[in-house]
Amino acid sequence: MSTQNIIDIAKSLFAGNKGLLAMDESNPTCNKRFAKSGIPQDEETRRAYREMILTTPGLGESISGVILYDETIRQKMKDGTPFIKIINDAGIIPGIKVDTGAKDMAGHPGEKITEGLDGLRDRLKEYYQMGARFAKWRAVIAIGNDIPSHGCIEANAHVLARYAALCQEAGLVSIVEPEVLMDGEHTMEQCFEITEEVLRSIFNQLYAQRVVLEGIILKPNMVLPGLTCPKQESVDDVADITVECLLHAVPAAVPGIAFLSGGQPCELASARLNAMNVRFKSRLPWPLAFSFARAIQQPALEIWQGKEINVTKAQQALYHRAKCNQAARRGEYNAGMEIN
Repeated sequence: MSTQNIIDIAKSLFAGNKGLLAMDESNPTCNKRFAKSGIPQDEETRRAYREMILTTPGLGESISGVILYDETIRQKMKDGTPFIKIINDAGIIPGIKVDTGAKDMAGHPGEKITEGLDGLRDRLKEYYQMGARFAKWRAVIAIGNDIPSHGCIEANAHVLARYAALCQEAGLVSIVEPEVLMDGEHTMEQCFEITEEVLRSIFNQLYAQRVVLEGIILKPNMVLPGLTCPKQESVDDVADITVECLLHAVPAAVPGIAFLSGGQPCELASARLNAMNVRFKSRLPWPLAFSFARAIQQPALEIWQGKEINVTKAQQALYHRAKCNQAARRGEYNAGMEIN
């Protein structure tokens, strides 16, 4: 596939004020969420849950792409129709998570390095043949006493850049996801400093690895105080400092930014994205969109409860959250939309 095709796919993922639905939870993570709701933790239940999501009527109105997991991209509907066909028929672009998880980083207590480069070239070829047109790799950066270290940031940035280069070789758009975690007591200002350092390091590595920036999507965290920080900032303050950080570190060549939700409450994630677009949309070099998992899925999961009788109501909740985030992309979201 030519570079231009990759660029066109990246642009199409931001068309129509749409965003991405991340449904790439690993099997252990999916099982943990099921366990909290008393849902059976087995392959068939995971398949049924994913079928419920992908067959939501009208999902393609606000979702441009879905990020799948290895098990998911191989699964089928109960009637035998491959999930990939359902996704394509809905006008949605299939994507795939390709890292193999964040592991303890040798010599760096409390820090993680994401693994999965071994054999990645061949896996990307297979996923492309299966129908995936973009991929995702997540790096995890924690803030704490004397962390993150420069070594951890640089190592994760290098791995992200190598992954992105391999994606472009395979004809896939690469989602570059550096997540500065919300866990901890750190202030919003500390998150700003670390997030800017992480983003600068990543783009330095992307340049060094000759990655075409027009063919990537950045999936960063919003700049937030830690969950246990005594001072929790306003929606507008979060919007202002997040955009300031991005303007400092993200080149204009990047075709779009799709935020991760990172455990934010659904409504708050939508409100913060909305505030950024209300205040800055006309002045930014790239669109600001969403690539949410829990912040779109959670209400539907709580309604579904693993029971087929609840599918329609669960799908309505999923559709609602997706439409709320599409409204936030336009700068038209408001709390009144949450009144059912």
